[in-house]
Amino acid sequence: MFDETLLIWKLNLGRRDVLPAIYERYKDDLVTLATALLYDKSAAEDVVHDVFAGFIASAPRFRLTGSLKGYLSVCVANGARNWNKAQRRHRAAATVDPEPTAPSRCRPDRAALFSEDLKNLAAALAGLPFEQREVVLLHLYSGVKFRAIAETQGVSINTVQGRYRYGLDKLRTMLNGEVSQ
Repeated sequence: MFDETLLIWKLNLGRRDVLPAIYERYKDDLVTLATALLYDKSAAEDVVHDVFAGFIASAPRFRLTGSLKGYLSVCVANGARNWNKAQRRHRAAATVDPEPTAPSRCRPDRAALFSEDLKNLAAALAGLPFEQREVVLLHLYSGVKFRAIAETQGVSINTVQGRYRYGLDKLRTMLNGEVSQ
């Protein structure tokens, strides 16, 4: 957290030299989030690229007092939502199967188990409505507060909390109770 505070402080002072450090620090997490929302790695990378391009363009006038990761995560979720809307306009109903992969640093035996668990989780997440999936991933993975998610989605905080609760309940049901809070 201290490193993030220092990055924000330097950014707020107009130090553009911190932008590469911000990119390197958050790009993997943001691509993972976008991939979980879109199930398309190429589109996820495009969304994250667009978010950082916009972030860099706004850097001279950027002022942040909260979490930088949370802010960027919400931007990625908005970008994913916009990408989904554009795809619905361009295609009737295309289904994309998720292709999750295990991290390369795992041992082969663990990678196989991890990959199977990841596939099960990805399939369960794919079964959630986008709004529930977005809330669950933003809150659990990126630590974004319900209030910020509600503002982003343009709904009440109670609706966001309901989406979160229903999403977790559906995940538990689909995974036979293997997912914990």
